[in-house]
Amino acid sequence: METEETVKEGLVTASKAKSIWLAFVDIVLFAVLSMIFLFLFAIPFALVFPELKTEVGETNIYFQMLNEVLMLVSGLIAACMVLGFRKLPFSGLGLSLKGWGRSLLRGALFVVFLYVVGFGLSLLLGAVEVVGFLFSPISLLVSLLLYFFVALTEEVIGRGFILGRMLDGGINKFVALFISAVLFSLMHLFNPNFAFVPFLNIMLAGCFLGASYIYTRNLCFPIALHWFWNWIQGSVLGYKVSGNEFSNENLLILHFPEENLINGGTFGFEGSILCSLLLVLGTVIILRHYYKGLEIKD
Repeated sequence: METEETVKEGLVTASKAKSIWLAFVDIVLFAVLSMIFLFLFAIPFALVFPELKTEVGETNIYFQMLNEVLMLVSGLIAACMVLGFRKLPFSGLGLSLKGWGRSLLRGALFVVFLYVVGFGLSLLLGAVEVVGFLFSPISLLVSLLLYFFVALTEEVIGRGFILGRMLDGGINKFVALFISAVLFSLMHLFNPNFAFVPFLNIMLAGCFLGASYIYTRNLCFPIALHWFWNWIQGSVLGYKVSGNEFSNENLLILHFPEENLINGGTFGFEGSILCSLLLVLGTVIILRHYYKGLEIKD
């Protein structure tokens, strides 16, 4: 009897190990297919619209928007192929629109709360100064659209497929959240002025953005968080976003008395230790909210 139980346990362990291994194989396959499709889609656009690429050191906001759309389409096609091959439902990506309005509002308000705290502390500590204002409705709206595509693309890839595939593979949800967050940070490895604190903060951002997803398997709230986090940081407050500056027509014009770990320097707010603390706080609040929700249901 003990021998049969031992054999059964061994089979279960082997099956679980295989599922986990296949999840990582699928993530690599997804990455390769996404890059292939992106390359194939980008070639004709680069030939037909060479003017979208501006001078060295500058990033045309419309070129960036096109790039995000092509990345999104490439990622969705790659995801369909991999999930279809494994006979896994496409719905596992979490693109259901159920409760999207409420998620959008909650995400926006939560991000505003975090920035009121973070930017307020930066001002009080003298790490940043507001030296001017520039109200450009067109620029704000265009950048809002750009950051929507950034959020949608990165959430489909980082949370929808990578984190979702690990969860489907049987990996512990918190382990999967951490691994996906590390991979998310590594996706930004070639961003300007990337260093240890930016790496840490983008990893924490991955945990922050994925915290609700491990409970809901729905991307509406993570997309809202990501969307307004970037837009408020860049277009409203005037920081660089993950080291990038997509527009010089931001609402606030900032001056740093000196570049340090409080204001984030040339990487933007995501290079600051204030950002680290806020992301940890935000992640804890989200995890606590959904964990308490499960307790109530139980």
